[in-house]
Amino acid sequence: MENYTFKSERLGFRNWTEQDKFKMGLINSAPKVMEHFPTIPTQKQTDEFIDRMKSQFSENGFCYFAVDKLENNEFIGFIGIAKQTFESDFTPCVDIGWRLAEAEWGKGFATEGAKKCLEYAFDELGLKNIKSICPKVNDKSEKVMKKIGMKKIKNFNHPLLSEFTKLEECVLYEIKK
Repeated sequence: MENYTFKSERLGFRNWTEQDKFKMGLINSAPKVMEHFPTIPTQKQTDEFIDRMKSQFSENGFCYFAVDKLENNEFIGFIGIAKQTFESDFTPCVDIGWRLAEAEWGKGFATEGAKKCLEYAFDELGLKNIKSICPKVNDKSEKVMKKIGMKKIKNFNHPLLSEFTKLEECVLYEIKK
């Protein structure tokens, strides 16, 4: 598959296809992958997420990109940037995030991919500021934020997680061009 928006050393970043919906549904149905989320999304919710990402890509030239391993063109999840508009003192903003199949954890893909997405955001899109958000209990994601050079701004209570006490307290990180 050569329709990549950009590549890192081992990963290809692209817009979503209909074929990705089933595979992303499998990733989203894994309890360990979704450990720091309030619920496991249904296939319909996964499909709607992908449709939103395709729209963001069309409108902005970016989204949480579908990601393939270049060695075998295997789809492994998403890494990218997306607009966040939930109610807070730092939104609207552009957020960087990732969700990879559990079998791909521990290989440096999230860090490698996130660094490449920041490079794309700053150098190609001309963005000046990227945020990242995760529940305070999500140590793995917070480690990636630190590895890619982001700085912690604060802890905050996420308004969309107020019914989920274990997840409500989140961390906000930021990086500027």
